[in-house]
Amino acid sequence: MPKALLLENIHPCAVQSLRDHGFEVEALKGALGEDELIDALDGVDLLGVRSKTNVTAAVMAARPHLSAIGCFCIGTNQVDLEEAGRRGIAVFNAPYSNTRSVVELVICDIICLMRRIPAHTHHLKHGLWDKTASGSHEVRGKTLGIIGYGNIGSQLSVLAEALGMRVVFYDLEEKLALGNAHRCATLNELLEQSDAVTLHVDGRKSNTGFFGEEQFSHMKPGAIFINLSRGFVVDLGALKQHLASGHVSGAAVDVFPVEPKKSGDPFETSLANEDNMILTPHIGGSTLEAQEAIGHFVAQRLEDYWFKGSTSLSVNLPQINLGDGNGITRVTHLHANLPGVLAHVNRVLGEEDINISSQSLGTQGELGYVVTDVSKTPSSATLQALRDIEGTIRMRVIS
Repeated sequence: MPKALLLENIHPCAVQSLRDHGFEVEALKGALGEDELIDALDGVDLLGVRSKTNVTAAVMAARPHLSAIGCFCIGTNQVDLEEAGRRGIAVFNAPYSNTRSVVELVICDIICLMRRIPAHTHHLKHGLWDKTASGSHEVRGKTLGIIGYGNIGSQLSVLAEALGMRVVFYDLEEKLALGNAHRCATLNELLEQSDAVTLHVDGRKSNTGFFGEEQFSHMKPGAIFINLSRGFVVDLGALKQHLASGHVSGAAVDVFPVEPKKSGDPFETSLANEDNMILTPHIGGSTLEAQEAIGHFVAQRLEDYWFKGSTSLSVNLPQINLGDGNGITRVTHLHANLPGVLAHVNRVLGEEDINISSQSLGTQGELGYVVTDVSKTPSSATLQALRDIEGTIRMRVIS
């Protein structure tokens, strides 16, 4: 029976789906450190994580039996994708399933900060009746600046316009503007005109420290700032200084450079005492609806890979979308993207007079992936010959 380990309180629907497909599943609520993860992965075929568990090269080297990793979230920066590719470990994520949940929280944060709800709540909790319109604004007619116009940024654009906001965005890649949104040529162009600035950039290493003192200084005086993307992209010290000076009138932060491993752990931040401040514990995509959708989506990707060899929507392997097999046995062969590998595979199979029912090949960067449905199960000698082909990374037989 294949084994799956799911960490960080992944939705029960994923656990049930994997069990229904014949997996022995262990589900844990918290994240694991490197040594703990290595111990826990003994004999495990599939691993499921969210954002707190780092799957390092050392982990994969210690557990070469691991076949696939499911990131039950949007990001994959917690996994060493290059090392996973080199070892033939497929990695999947859920790039769309919690988009709506993140967008709704951003809209909520914008309205609350524009109306100074956190500040008024704080004052009332400390016995001060502060009934005033000073500093409070409607969002209608205000300009929202979206940095990163991907799945989340573009959907946010649509909802913000429905509220009557003017939308501008900045993205390094060419993106189609939705509705009346306007693309800015530079980041500073966006910052200087936006009443609200929200970050939706990805987790690539080059985005570390992306938004700091220089960017805050270019923001429109009195604007609000929101980060629900990655904790390491923002200099929180610079944010605190601009909040203290009043240059930034309010902020919402959902992600932090260092976060606890599990719910209930202690946490401290220098932003805790700021007046018009919303602090949330990385819950942008944490609605029941989103987590259930993510659970179904990623579990399906893992099951399709295990039982069909399908790499559709993998983030690190050549993508081949496969249905049920057309032969008795399916042989998957992941290899370095070298000339002639397909010919070698077919030659080895032909030497045993094995008929090929169907075959698919995909390449991506340094990797190649060929899936072959054959009319009979190859002998152990033939399978070993397939493993011995130059450049072979991983071979699996699916019956």
